[in-house]
Amino acid sequence: MVSVISANPETVSPTAAAPLRIGPIELSSPVVLAPMAGITNTAFRRLCREYGAGLYVTEMVTSRALVERSPKSMRIIAHEPYETPRSVQLYGVDPVTIGQAVRMLVEEDRADHIDLNFGCPVPKVTRKGGGSALPWKQDLFTAIVTTAVNEASRGGIPVTVKMRKGIDADHHTYLDAGETARNAGVAAVALHGRTTADLYSGKADWDAIARLKDHLGDTVPVLGNGDIFAAEDALEMMSRTGCDGVVIGRGCQGRPWLFGDLANALSGSGERYRPGLAEVAQAVYKHGQYLVDYYGDEFYGVRDLRKHIAWYFKGYPVGGDLRSQLAMVSSLEELAGLLDQLDTTAEYPGEAAEGSRGRTTRPKRPHLPEGWLDSRVFDASGKSLLSEAELDISGG
Repeated sequence: MVSVISANPETVSPTAAAPLRIGPIELSSPVVLAPMAGITNTAFRRLCREYGAGLYVTEMVTSRALVERSPKSMRIIAHEPYETPRSVQLYGVDPVTIGQAVRMLVEEDRADHIDLNFGCPVPKVTRKGGGSALPWKQDLFTAIVTTAVNEASRGGIPVTVKMRKGIDADHHTYLDAGETARNAGVAAVALHGRTTADLYSGKADWDAIARLKDHLGDTVPVLGNGDIFAAEDALEMMSRTGCDGVVIGRGCQGRPWLFGDLANALSGSGERYRPGLAEVAQAVYKHGQYLVDYYGDEFYGVRDLRKHIAWYFKGYPVGGDLRSQLAMVSSLEELAGLLDQLDTTAEYPGEAAEGSRGRTTRPKRPHLPEGWLDSRVFDASGKSLLSEAELDISGG
């Protein structure tokens, strides 16, 4: 796939970023694709890989569903031969189930890296004590991370942790959680600079990433996450916070070439991808093809592409009727016909195609189990809550 590339000497990083090492894995570019439910399946990861290096993590998979080998969970953790290293993100609230899931991944050689999700802020997760709500219970958090690291060590597989600042402005957890994870032997800690209450609103708190890096020093790599929508954002975050790498989420939605920009920027190059509408159309069609391969069904594959359409064409001169038709596409032939109607002479629109995309919300009071904030110790009487929280939420 050919994209327009521009060179701007002013954007060159003065020095190339150091390679990121996560346990035995050394990445040529210190960039990690954040797991995003319904987005970062094999098809999207494949497309991103074609542009740049990094660590590409699967969609979040629920540990209980994985242990029970639900077809959905097994699809999520499946990797193609070209996907190396193979990275899987686990969600869970019970140390025993997490341990079983990690053991399965190790014994069946299904992963080279495991990430633990303590960053999801959505109500259906936090109201049961999962995701970004869980680090508040220090003993439960410690047990889960320690169990995962111990089980993964049997196969020499590194474990990382992704988390948020805490529940809200009055209930931060990231410094003690980072220290706990470090002491348990994790290979890296990633911090999204928002709380559960923040959801995806406002600006990410990069100063919190700097504080975590200062708190942990050089004992474990710290990765920064939040509001990286361009290569220059990554350079600024790493310069301001001292973090060892970056985690990319919403910024790459509809922009898989961002990984090419990041690889260039972090190697000291000023080259950037600036695709015109013709190149965007090529990427969209290829994404559709990859989704069809992934699902093994043309209709389901192309239907899944629909959610990406608005992101791909953000800022480009595409009429409303055509956008609507693309968002309802049902076959590759139909997709090709609609893409042929685009003005392929249209160049990269600049700022209009950049910036925030995906979910944007206002801060909201977190949905938590009753009495969750009363103590930082998990009440054993709440084990039934854990059972409910372990219901399969993979990919949703």
